[in-house]
Amino acid sequence: MNLEQAHQRKIIHIDMDAFYASVEVRDNPLWKGKPLVVGGSPHSRSVVCAASYEARKFGIRSAMSCYRAFQLCNEAVFVPPRFDAYIEVSKQIRKIFLEYTDLVEPLSLDEAYLDVTTNKFNTPFAFEIAKEIRKKIYIETQLTCSAGVSYNKFLAKMASEHNKPNGLFVIQPKDALNFLSEIPLAKFYGIGKKTAEKMRELGMEKGQDLLAKSESELINHFGKMGSSFFYMARGLDDRSVEPFREPKSIGAETTFEKDSSDFTYLASELQSLSEIVFSRLQKKSKKAKTVVLKIKNSEFQSKTRSFTAKDCFSSPDSIFQCSLHLLKLYWDSASRDAEKIRLLGIQCSHFQSEEQAIDKEPNLFSMDNYVRK
Repeated sequence: MNLEQAHQRKIIHIDMDAFYASVEVRDNPLWKGKPLVVGGSPHSRSVVCAASYEARKFGIRSAMSCYRAFQLCNEAVFVPPRFDAYIEVSKQIRKIFLEYTDLVEPLSLDEAYLDVTTNKFNTPFAFEIAKEIRKKIYIETQLTCSAGVSYNKFLAKMASEHNKPNGLFVIQPKDALNFLSEIPLAKFYGIGKKTAEKMRELGMEKGQDLLAKSESELINHFGKMGSSFFYMARGLDDRSVEPFREPKSIGAETTFEKDSSDFTYLASELQSLSEIVFSRLQKKSKKAKTVVLKIKNSEFQSKTRSFTAKDCFSSPDSIFQCSLHLLKLYWDSASRDAEKIRLLGIQCSHFQSEEQAIDKEPNLFSMDNYVRK
């Protein structure tokens, strides 16, 4: 695809506003205006699945421990997640998208890309389609969303973030470089916190600073991601909207601020990761039979251990117990008595359909056939 063709595409990114929390407030109006946290008990080690905008003002964020969220705001309302309700609303939203185009790429229950270059109503302006979609979503679900419109996926995503919540923003080809030049790099989609910190150390604060760097310079500092950053700064992205993309695995990982050989600490981190992974499985309506534990030690050596059960993992605790057992097996076979760990990760795969999945916990006492890698 040449540059002219790329600029002719019309991409919309729709992102529901604080989706889980908004569904809870819609169904329980007494919570409107209050800091609301969707997750486990504030006195447990459960993690935050979602937080209302009122809660976010206190610094509460997804994947934070519920106990920490309670410390930040002890007046917050804590409610358990209701994934069945979220999935039902997501289906309503997806149905609205498909009224306009079949080129819909869901990223999760609450966001998606739409390619409306050629659409079912022959509407020439993507901006008008985005307005209609937002209106229909509100009428049918009483929920708000934010929409971004541009000529590629990266810019559409950046646009939807620009006017959140309940906003609509368009980035046209002639405005892309000016828009990106003033955006802090920490707010670029695809640039994480640690990468943004490294960029800051190199004297890069905004998009215009990234634009000034050559591709070779960026590759030298950031490896293969350097090329992505080079094109990102120029508003270039040739990825297509892929309506039938299926994830092969779903997971999460964490890198510790300090390498640790404290098994109790490592176990607590696994518990938090298990909550996050299970939440992501639920968001994707997936059930998995395989758990893979990823371990990276202080010498940057990566190892994995995996276990495939006869039945699907149907709770965060079953994922935790499996990953904890795999960690114990690794720990017992480690070459040193107190090997320090710098990263832990959990991946779930070997997905089963609803018809194939059996609604019972896997047998974790027959793990002799776990896989060493």
